[in-house]
Amino acid sequence: RPTGTSKRVDLTLLIQSHCNIFVYETLFKATGMCATGSGSPFIHEVRKDEDIYSPILRKLFNESHHIFVGLQTIREDLPSKNKKPQFVSISKNYRSVIRACMEELQQVAGYPLIRSVLLQVSILLAIELIWNLCEVLFIDAAPAGSLLLHLLDWVRLHKADVDEKARDVLQSDSPISEFRCAVQVVSYVLQGRLDEARQMLGKKATLTPAANNIFKMMDNLLSKMPFYNPGGTQTLTEFDVKWRHWHEEVDRCLQDNSFASNQHLEVLCKILLGDEDTLLEHKDLLGTWYHFLVSRLLFCHPTVKPTELHYYAQSCMTMFLDSRSAPEPLDSILLAAFEFDIHQVIKDCSIALNNWWFVAHLTDLLDHCKLLQSHNLHFGSNLREFLLLEYASGLFTHHSLWQLAVDYFDHCLEFGRVYLELQIERVPLDTERKALKVLRICEQRQMSEQVRSICKIMAMRALRNNRLGSALSWSIRAKDAAFATLISERFLQDYCAKGTFSDLDLIDNLGPAMLLSDRLTFLGKYREFHKLYGEKRFKEAAKLLLSLMTAKIAPRSFWMTLLTDALPLLEQKEVIFSADQTYELMFCLEELTSSLNTPSSDSDKSMQEDVELTKVELLRLALSRNLAMAIVKEGTVET
Repeated sequence: RPTGTSKRVDLTLLIQSHCNIFVYETLFKATGMCATGSGSPFIHEVRKDEDIYSPILRKLFNESHHIFVGLQTIREDLPSKNKKPQFVSISKNYRSVIRACMEELQQVAGYPLIRSVLLQVSILLAIELIWNLCEVLFIDAAPAGSLLLHLLDWVRLHKADVDEKARDVLQSDSPISEFRCAVQVVSYVLQGRLDEARQMLGKKATLTPAANNIFKMMDNLLSKMPFYNPGGTQTLTEFDVKWRHWHEEVDRCLQDNSFASNQHLEVLCKILLGDEDTLLEHKDLLGTWYHFLVSRLLFCHPTVKPTELHYYAQSCMTMFLDSRSAPEPLDSILLAAFEFDIHQVIKDCSIALNNWWFVAHLTDLLDHCKLLQSHNLHFGSNLREFLLLEYASGLFTHHSLWQLAVDYFDHCLEFGRVYLELQIERVPLDTERKALKVLRICEQRQMSEQVRSICKIMAMRALRNNRLGSALSWSIRAKDAAFATLISERFLQDYCAKGTFSDLDLIDNLGPAMLLSDRLTFLGKYREFHKLYGEKRFKEAAKLLLSLMTAKIAPRSFWMTLLTDALPLLEQKEVIFSADQTYELMFCLEELTSSLNTPSSDSDKSMQEDVELTKVELLRLALSRNLAMAIVKEGTVET
């Protein structure tokens, strides 16, 4: 869309190409009059699902396809308790594929910095962040106690710069490193990584030996902070009591001014107490409102229940974000997840993200977890199927990824078959190899109409390129009798012109396929006659030749060729044709010559007819001599 506030865009023409849309824009001034002179129309190409053209993201589509197919094989009759670990494992597999693609994109983006690649990286970061949270809240469905531990892992994974900064501090001996140590300790504490915080605190203590006692006091508080162990013997109630005792001890230290002599340690003590104002003073270290949420829960509500998350999430987002600006789409999606509004998460992601990959695969997984059963769309298909169909339809616009889409359509039981039938017809059959792939897919799914269509297209293309063997093979696969007849005629015409058959292997191995049409049957049988003749099985060859004419299988236009083929048999020293067979040949010859007796004014046609009449005279002579020999031979035998 052109820049400038004085113009608006009127989309007057949409031209649907194979998979893209061409948009023709007409520009109008604010007054409503058409722009002239400086204003000129623009044509834009709107490409569908642009990400499928990225080589690195294609790996995401390929790898996730394998995970998707594996997910569909999980048996429905298994108890939910047994399936849950499988679903969590599959979710982690999806995330590992996302992260692998993201890391590869980051390497590409390093030199030079490509804006489009950086955009893809940021989108993948957001996708993994959302997926990981959905895994914690919906798929793993962690209970109170374990929930906070999972949320801490979630924040640590997506705030990975802390370790890089820590390495810089530990390797530095400069005077300013004391302040940097304090910042790094706070960063670790905000993520609940207290062992690393104590290690950094020891580094700082060596810089200020005089304050060694208060550093030991803080180290003692950090070492005593309890964390819930889901696999241990301690109950959640016992943990809560222990945590409260520790919290009271931290509060006493603050009230006693134990850390008054060291500002950094006093701030750290307030953070351990979960003081909101102190936490908000470290926005730059927290970075996001959801990091603030998890840190606040860690130091104030470690036994938070899933049902209470939405309250804390809403209040943390309100406190952390600027009240004058609206939340970003990512903020709204994460908030919806904390509110356990799955459908809102999917809806917002569908609007915010630039392709259907994420919502299609996440929805499919959530549907297998039985979390979307109550939500059907008004026009028949459920939410899972709708999103999978949209995603697969996008894949079909790509020259190679369309093969992945077939499996997605296969697992959409309501409309998948219909979509596949419509989309498969749009796949460009660039090569015979690709056509065979498409054909195999259709044959495996008994899509007979599409099979016929593909075979006809390929047969016609081969015929235009004068590849008769390939054309005949495709027409046989299509079971198209009319087209097989047409190609058989071309074979016979070529034989008449050249005196030899092309593609002998195909004709020799027609088998039952020759029954598809009379002309194809004749072609196969006529080739069989030539084989018998070549093997000097003259009597069998003669019988077959005669049957082709008397049974009316041979086209009338080919009779003269057949009778000419009979000449060498008639000239043999041994009598090949019996008297009755000779009479039948003579009858066929007379029936054929009756059409040659009409006069013609065209000189070329007249010359051609003279040649034909010469052949007729030779045939009559040969047939008469053969008849005489046959009568003598048969009479002698009877005597």
